[in-house]
Amino acid sequence: MASSVISSSPFLCKSAQKDLGFPKSSQISVHRCQKRAISRKIVSVMAPQRSSSATGSVKTGMTMTEKILAKAAEKSQVVPGDNIWVNVDVLMTHDVCGPGAFGIFKREFGEKAKVWDPEKIVVIPDHYIFTTDKRANRNVDIMREHCREQNIKYFYDITDLGDFRANPDYKGVCHVALAQEGHCRPGEVLLGTDSHTCTAGAFGQFATGIGNTDAGFVLGTGKILLKVPPTMRFILDGEMPSYLQAKDLILQIIGEISVAGATYKTMEFSGTTIESLTMEERMTLCNMVVEAGGKNGVIPPDATTFNYVENRTSVPFEPVYSDGNASFIADYRFDVSKLEPVVAKPHSPDNRALARECKDVKIDRVYIGSCTGGKTEDFMAAAKLFHAAGKQVKVPTFLVPATQKVWMDVYALPVPGAGGKTCAQIFEEAGCDTPTSPSCGACLGGPADTYARLNEPQVCVSTTNRNFPGRMGHKEGQIYLVSPYTAAASALTGHVTDPREFLQ
Repeated sequence: MASSVISSSPFLCKSAQKDLGFPKSSQISVHRCQKRAISRKIVSVMAPQRSSSATGSVKTGMTMTEKILAKAAEKSQVVPGDNIWVNVDVLMTHDVCGPGAFGIFKREFGEKAKVWDPEKIVVIPDHYIFTTDKRANRNVDIMREHCREQNIKYFYDITDLGDFRANPDYKGVCHVALAQEGHCRPGEVLLGTDSHTCTAGAFGQFATGIGNTDAGFVLGTGKILLKVPPTMRFILDGEMPSYLQAKDLILQIIGEISVAGATYKTMEFSGTTIESLTMEERMTLCNMVVEAGGKNGVIPPDATTFNYVENRTSVPFEPVYSDGNASFIADYRFDVSKLEPVVAKPHSPDNRALARECKDVKIDRVYIGSCTGGKTEDFMAAAKLFHAAGKQVKVPTFLVPATQKVWMDVYALPVPGAGGKTCAQIFEEAGCDTPTSPSCGACLGGPADTYARLNEPQVCVSTTNRNFPGRMGHKEGQIYLVSPYTAAASALTGHVTDPREFLQ
């Protein structure tokens, strides 16, 4: 049962579960998807009427995460704290962890062993790509050798580092590419050798990061031993102000519960605000649950989810929803209409402050990119503010599209209300750096020649996800985590700036 403690915050209340008014039962819908299909077949039943373990229906109510894990474990019911063997639907790895994961796989299963399913493994080079560092380059070579040997179907390779466009298979940041390429589907279990794999929870699936040892075991068996996490629920209601973005919402939440507030717990997001968010904004929200210690984040799938997924894959999927009588260890409520733009000051994602409270903080640069803030809509937002302001940036402003598709969108899609101008045109007029090759870039530092890396102890306003000492390079650098709106506004003034100065 949820706690009945009431928070003193004007933006949040932590209330008794009985007050939420959720329905007493939930529906499970089986969706069989077809790319660009005119219609889809939906077979719906009430969860309590089914006894098959595949549906996740049980006598006692379960949360979304519990249902997904129960189905994957071929059990009728699980409860938080259960240790269960789970069948994995998708395993993702990248150039940093992939060589180690495959190395462990070969050590434990044999040099000539074959992976459990070469069509369920996704390998995405994205971290240390556009660099002359020979060891970083070698990592990609090692992944290529393993993928050829194992006949991995989804290896998004890059061979020409001089021009990423010469590599049609290359995608970019794994968490955005997974979604764009149709690997994220409701009701499934997706694991990745990266802590921000939790991004995919936006699609109503269980998604979490694992280490190389676990990944090596999954490569050989398709299974993993997991402890079922308890679930915290975050209900966000109210109309989203025009100057807020999902990044503000998750920074607000992390600031409330701290970087340890959701340790090994599921963070489930619901409410009218969540229902109004686009898929990319939902991805931003789930992306940073790990910054609160969360095991995974999850959002109930709806028409927005189905439309996105069905346009990218024909693989059938089975969404699940929390039962009305499911048990949540805590419920948090937010009135989003009362929130203001926020930042996370150095050196922790929970060091929250209002953007307007930091107006005297002088900055040296702005960075827009990463799995958190480098998606198409993130650049659209920044361009919208630049266009509305009609001014030039006062500090170097670096633009790193997450994927090759995002890069193309930056150059091709017109920004609404900008007279047909694209993001690229607006960025050029504002004096920003030219959008660079898609990758994780300087989000996690990288080799010394990484584009936009903090090689000096500078102050950086960034749309990334972490601001620990040394995260973007120099250990004395100071990183302020913000939304794309706040990043663009700050670039125009040379100080941390509330975007309302240009959007209202």
